Amino acid sequence: MKRGPKPKYLISTEWHSGLAYAVGLLTSDGCLSSDKRHVDLTSVDIDQLENFNKALGVKFSIGLKDKNSKSHQAAYRVQISSVLFYKFLESIGLTTRKSLTIMKVRLPDEYFHDFLRGLFDGDGYSYSYWDKRWRSSFMFYIGFCSGSEHFIIWLQSMIKSLYKIGGHVTKAQKKNTYYQLKYSKYEAVRLAGFLYRNPKSIRLRRKYLKIKAVLSIMNKLKEI
Repeated sequence: MKRGPKPKYLISTEWHSGLAYAVGLLTSDGCLSSDKRHVDLTSVDIDQLENFNKALGVKFSIGLKDKNSKSHQAAYRVQISSVLFYKFLESIGLTTRKSLTIMKVRLPDEYFHDFLRGLFDGDGYSYSYWDKRWRSSFMFYIGFCSGSEHFIIWLQSMIKSLYKIGGHVTKAQKKNTYYQLKYSKYEAVRLAGFLYRNPKSIRLRRKYLKIKAVLSIMNKLKEI
């Protein structure tokens, strides 16, 4: 009996910095379909999807998914059809409806900063402002959001264990309950140093430039 072709690994699942970054993006903005085959990454930022392809070393097609009826902002996506890659993602902790059910992601500690940068480029945020209550007081924050309290607590524990940065967790609610892990001022500066420790690492340019501008201000204020 003639056998069919052997399944091919389109994506290498041997850990490296690019894979860890891509897993971070999928942990924040990705979707594992219920058919146990398709993996989807959707974003309004094409640069993010191009980074995803670069990180995995495979040039997947970037297609138009839909337009938001209110903002008229287009959303784009990369869709991967691979049972093997799907099973790999399941084996490290990703699930369907992962925003509520994810507990943790299993990966080597040496690539955690790449994973964290991918996570930041997805659901992470940063902001800064001048606090008018205090003279020359410039505030800076970096944060992560998730619908899973277990995941946020795990993330905090990993960052504390690997980088000795504490952060704090808060609970909030819009349509649904979600959790935030936030780092303020000097903790945020230290965390940024780990996120961008490698100047050649893949990163979302607009988020990196925003943090770079903040660090420039703090440097001029001689606060770092």
